[in-house]
Amino acid sequence: MLVVDLFSNKTLLAITAGVGYAVATLLMKIASESTTLFVLSAIALLLTAVVTAEILLLRQVDLGIAYIAIIATETLLVLAATYFVGQPLSTRELAGGALVVTGVVIVSF
Repeated sequence: MLVVDLFSNKTLLAITAGVGYAVATLLMKIASESTTLFVLSAIALLLTAVVTAEILLLRQVDLGIAYIAIIATETLLVLAATYFVGQPLSTRELAGGALVVTGVVIVSF
């Protein structure tokens, strides 16, 4: 029953999709520097899981709400990951991330 609950939890599905896209983005960054079969396979497997989570989410909520939640999660995670891997974030990039999150907050209420 726990598995069914996990696949029907809207919040968990949105977070899974957002995290999946963020991790796939990081793997694509790794692949841009040194492409290996392992990294390409991981990207393909991860994107398959993300698409599955999105499909399950879209069965439960409207398209706009689903993508707002996914984009907000992904934006925050990619900005945080960029900072933690040592790539500097410009004021412009930080402002862009803040605008995305602000827009999500405005639209979701």
